[in-house]
Amino acid sequence: MCTYATVKESIDGSAKGPNGSWFHVSTATVYFDHPVHAMAEHTLNIDFADPQRDPAARVAVELTAESARRLVAAIQEALAAAPAELTV
Repeated sequence: MCTYATVKESIDGSAKGPNGSWFHVSTATVYFDHPVHAMAEHTLNIDFADPQRDPAARVAVELTAESARRLVAAIQEALAAAPAELTV
């Protein structure tokens, strides 16, 4: 069953594309759906992109729900461990 629930968020960062070049990313689109490549029935899919560039300015990630939860926890742990003045 597909949820069609999609969350789009403005972000500011960089991603390394398929040709090995870094590019700016300004949006993250997150949704839970059937994966394109991952060997799972459903995955949390994240597309990091720069819509101002061509469609190749995109990096996609497909994670199992458990892997996505562990990633969220790891991100929170890493941010909590950093000095507050660095995370502003």
